[in-house]
Amino acid sequence: MNVLGDAITRERRSSDIALEAPAVGRRYDYRRFCTSAWKVGNFLRHLGVRSGVGVSIADDPLPEPVLTLYGVGLLGGVVRFGPDGVVDDGQRALVVPSSELGDHDVGPSTKRVGYGGSPDNPDVSHFERDVWSENPTEPPDRVEPDAPLLSTGTETYSHAAVIDAAGSVVEAHDLGPGRTVAIDGPFTDPGVVIAGLIAPIVAGGAVAIGPDASGDVTVGSEGDVVPGDVSL
Repeated sequence: MNVLGDAITRERRSSDIALEAPAVGRRYDYRRFCTSAWKVGNFLRHLGVRSGVGVSIADDPLPEPVLTLYGVGLLGGVVRFGPDGVVDDGQRALVVPSSELGDHDVGPSTKRVGYGGSPDNPDVSHFERDVWSENPTEPPDRVEPDAPLLSTGTETYSHAAVIDAAGSVVEAHDLGPGRTVAIDGPFTDPGVVIAGLIAPIVAGGAVAIGPDASGDVTVGSEGDVVPGDVSL
């Protein structure tokens, strides 16, 4: 694999579990996970997300932020988790819970997207409604390995760097089908994203998120994988 989209190609669809959020009773097998990520990518494409364009995503352990990470990756966009209240014009989209949309000041070029309830403002996209109606096919965008994928605001990591780091986690912790990685750390930490959200999918295993998440391997400050030890 060279880019994030290689982890969610048509050939990877199966009935194996890819993502679960036990606290809210939601589970995605690889067929549904891949299709949902494709639909998110197609939706964001309509909003103007493309190669090199930033997308701010809530640091929220629910499926919507995870699917948005993969959808942005399919387009060559750059993900930044945890918007801090002011979203600059370099960010083409802001994806947060509808109840938190008012907490963020956005520039005129930033498209707002709310999930977890219908936004009050008709100018704001409703994630569940708008993604559901999208075409369930892989976006046609071509992404190169050296394209940026993940930003912390001070550091930016390419697809190649992220995939290489994820591969090291897979090898070190014997990840693969039937193995689940539980996340106990913030998505704002690139080590958590790589080891917890990307490495299991690269390996064909499962990601568990949220308060009741459990797995064979835990990513967190006191887990089996300490985010700071992820080599980038």
